[in-house]
Amino acid sequence: MADYIMRPIGVVRSELKDPADAPKQGALTGQEAEIVVDPAYLPAMDGLERRVAQAGEAVSGDSPHRKNGKIIVICWMHRADRARLRVHARDQEELPERGVFSTRSPHRPNPVSLHTVTLLSIVGNVLRVRGMDAIDGTPVVDIKSHSPELDG
Repeated sequence: MADYIMRPIGVVRSELKDPADAPKQGALTGQEAEIVVDPAYLPAMDGLERRVAQAGEAVSGDSPHRKNGKIIVICWMHRADRARLRVHARDQEELPERGVFSTRSPHRPNPVSLHTVTLLSIVGNVLRVRGMDAIDGTPVVDIKSHSPELDG
């Protein structure tokens, strides 16, 4: 198979410094973090401000796709064990091991993570988000708008 090169577009800044500190599912927590986007990609952020959640309500606008201020952040879990192919789900040792493709474990051959987060604010090249369980320094490889009709 061919090799591919992926270049980060930014980095996560978080109070979470170690994978052991990270919640198992960030979307189920109020964990906040910042995504610092490389300034070279500022033009790619044009229009993202329409996705910022309004306090206590859904995002206003003329499109039904701008609900709840949600965006999708794709990261490279740089501290994951890429050689691990079997894990105990949710690190529960009493459960039998399963293949990583049947779990949400960060340990996998290509440790790509998908985070549906609430976009709280944008200041320059810094996005403030809620629901992110990535640790400080995690490379961000892409940001996409969330569509409830397509993404669930």
